[in-house]
Amino acid sequence: MKRLIQANGRSGSLDFTRDGTHLRFHLTWDDGAHDTGLCEAVESAPGVWSLLWEGQSFEAILEPGAVIVNGTRIAATSLDPRNWSPADAHAAASGPAHITAPMPGKLVRVLVAEGDTVEEGQGIAVVEAMKMQNEMQAPRAGIVRGLRAAPGATVAAGEVLATIE
Repeated sequence: MKRLIQANGRSGSLDFTRDGTHLRFHLTWDDGAHDTGLCEAVESAPGVWSLLWEGQSFEAILEPGAVIVNGTRIAATSLDPRNWSPADAHAAASGPAHITAPMPGKLVRVLVAEGDTVEEGQGIAVVEAMKMQNEMQAPRAGIVRGLRAAPGATVAAGEVLATIE
């Protein structure tokens, strides 16, 4: 399963699989930092998780817009890239806007360069999936930062292709 996450002002993607109480994950932050691991995860009450990772025990309490880990509150959100709502469009109006691949496919064209100024609705990249081409557009005006993929690259659903600031 893939989730797009934001925590303490950082954005990234979390890929994980679950096998019983084992949770295997790969976390990649937009700045390139990443972490991979295997932990034990047991939901001890609704929204309360007991985690054992690298010999350390953690309690994680999930709340809307935050997670509390061993008593420390961390502002965090998680989004399933397959689910989109009008609220997501409103959230894109401030802060960095991430242009993501809607489904697995091949990046066939990049229509902008790093540092370009773009207008709302302007094409950023074209992803081909199932013999159909989908143009990813800027959700708002801004400057292209963090262009991450090159033409010909294979992309995963929800993978960040570019960021608009």
